Amino acid sequence: MIPTFVIFLREGIEASMIVAILLAYLKRLGQTRHFRDVFLGVGAALVLTLVGGLGAYFAISQYSGSRVQTYFETATYLVAAGFLTAMTFWMHKHARTMTQELQARSDQALTRGNRWGLGLLSFQAVGREGLETMVFTLAILFANSHQAATPVHGNLVLAGGALGLLVALALAVAMYRLGTKINLKVFFRVLGVALMLFAAGLLADAMENFQQLGWIKIGSHVLWNTSGFMSESSNLGDVFHSLIGYADQPTVLQGLVWVAYVAVSVGIFVVLSRKPRSPHLKG
Repeated sequence: MIPTFVIFLREGIEASMIVAILLAYLKRLGQTRHFRDVFLGVGAALVLTLVGGLGAYFAISQYSGSRVQTYFETATYLVAAGFLTAMTFWMHKHARTMTQELQARSDQALTRGNRWGLGLLSFQAVGREGLETMVFTLAILFANSHQAATPVHGNLVLAGGALGLLVALALAVAMYRLGTKINLKVFFRVLGVALMLFAAGLLADAMENFQQLGWIKIGSHVLWNTSGFMSESSNLGDVFHSLIGYADQPTVLQGLVWVAYVAVSVGIFVVLSRKPRSPHLKG
């Protein structure tokens, strides 16, 4: 529940922040009649994401317990980890200029008289975040399927996502009413580190699958066995597995991949976050 809450909160904030910026700017220009175009783009993106996510989940569920599902799961872990890393660094790089970029693209659409341009702009923004969220959610569901998964467990995963989305929407309304003046720098910095810890866990899960498939034979020695202390299939073990990739019997390869990823990605992100803003970026 916690991982999906954080992911939906983070992705929901980014998508809704873009929509809030668009609406606030259109309101300032007296172009509120174009709100409908923005909302149409948002609605189309949400429908496409939901249909695609459900279709992918039920399609792969038909191969439950087979190597096909393992192949798909492994690919999902790798793609999700890549998305998590890329979007975290992308947001850090573009956070300061996002408002100006969106306003420029809005002006371009309005100048050309292309009402669908605003809808396409919101569709691209929400669709991108929706696609990433769909991949993350599938990765979490598949990762948890190896534990003692139950319908109740699956419902908790989805409930966490719904709660995160509701909080994100509430913050989006606040951003719109305050003219997008809320400073989200610390928010994205903290969640950026948290999501990269999720990514490290997903990469470790992918390595476990590679070893089970026999594709990677090195580093298969078990580092420790803490199943007696905290089983990975227990409620607490499942929470830690979802949050940081905890495993009660991790292999050497899993441990090395987890440590290497966290050391490099989180280290670079923290250094970049502390880097002082250049003079020409101020204002």
